[in-house]
Formats: sequence, structure tokens, C-alpha cells
Amino acid sequence: MKILLVCTGNTCRSPLAEALLRRELERAGVTDAVVRSAGTGAWEGERVSEGSYLVALEKGLDLGDHRAQLATRELLAEQDLVLVMGSGHLHKLERLGAEAKSHLFGTYAGITGVDAEVADPVGGPIEGYRKVYAQLEGMAVAAAARIAREGK
Repeated sequence: MKILLVCTGNTCRSPLAEALLRRELERAGVTDAVVRSAGTGAWEGERVSEGSYLVALEKGLDLGDHRAQLATRELLAEQDLVLVMGSGHLHKLERLGAEAKSHLFGTYAGITGVDAEVADPVGGPIEGYRKVYAQLEGMAVAAAARIAREGK
């Protein structure tokens, strides 16, 4: 199974989500998943944001090798499941032909309402990144359990 996590720049939310979902899938015993991330407006090759990097390190995850990539029509076509951070990302992916396999990460994880979206912490204080990490961690746990249960 190929899973893609998508945000805007692929430097804050989706790299964290990628690392967290990969970890939780491993914990859930899902061994056949390939988890990647991309951004709807990513600058190819950009490093992860300092805030996401530092928060990940605090939690034992190393995002030092991450490089941003653009969510292209071709990349999306290769995926079985696409999980996005906000409703605006869903609209962009719809135009790229990935509507049927794209979901809000939070909604896929069973979260409803405004909490299903993950706000962009870019440029804000470290506490904003910690809040995003905690939100994404909960989503990753629930999504991994669903994937393990359903196979998708």
C-alpha cells in the first residue's frame, strides 16, 4: 500500500505526519506500507522547517534527511491513499485527479468538525509546532489502526 501525506509546503505538517504514520503503522504490524509526503505548493528539495525538526527531535524522530517534493498528478496517481491536512488541499488534489483516494487526515482518523484539520504552524512559535505534533500523533495512531483493520 502506498500512502501520501500532503500539506502546502511539505516542510512542516506533512513531514511530521509521514514520520508519525510510518512509526504507528510499524507498531500496528503493517509491514507493506510505503509512506511518503508532498506539498501542493512545495519547493522541490527544501529542508524541513526548523520548528518541525526541533519538535521531532524532542520526540525521538529525525527529519534531517527530509526534502520537500511537489504533489504532482503523476505522484498522486501512484498512491493508494492520500491524507491531507486541510480542506483546501482536498480541492487542489481534486483538480489533479486524486479526489477518490484523498481524505482529510483527521476525518480518516475518525475526528469530526474543525479538529479534523491541522493548522499550519509555519513561522509561529515552537509551541504551535508542539500542538501540531500532538494533533498529528493522535491522528496517526487512529489512522494506523484503521489501515491495519481495513487494509486501507
